[in-house]
Amino acid sequence: MLKLVSDENFNADIIRGLYRRRPGIDLVRVQDVGMRSTPDPDILAWAAIEGRILLTHDRDTIPFWAIERVISGQTMLGVFLVQSLMPIGQAIDELILAIECLPPDECKDLVKFFPL
Repeated sequence: MLKLVSDENFNADIIRGLYRRRPGIDLVRVQDVGMRSTPDPDILAWAAIEGRILLTHDRDTIPFWAIERVISGQTMLGVFLVQSLMPIGQAIDELILAIECLPPDECKDLVKFFPL
């Protein structure tokens, strides 16, 4: 199963739903690891070091920084970008499907947009 980190503004209802549906999920929030208000490039760097895929709603800056990491040859283990207006139940279902079915090597250097 994939390891995840959610950015500071990721929908807490989705996170709670993921924990409820998959109690053993390996998911941390940036604010729980002392990274509140941390710049996006630093969050992506931390996620790479920790072997985690970033969950975000940030369509404005995260894809740019993720692609910059890939272009510069830095590790980028993946980003799951969930549309902020996506229904919560659908977001949970699609994320669980991705978490359970995608091997980590298929997520490397990938910015995956949800809904699928």
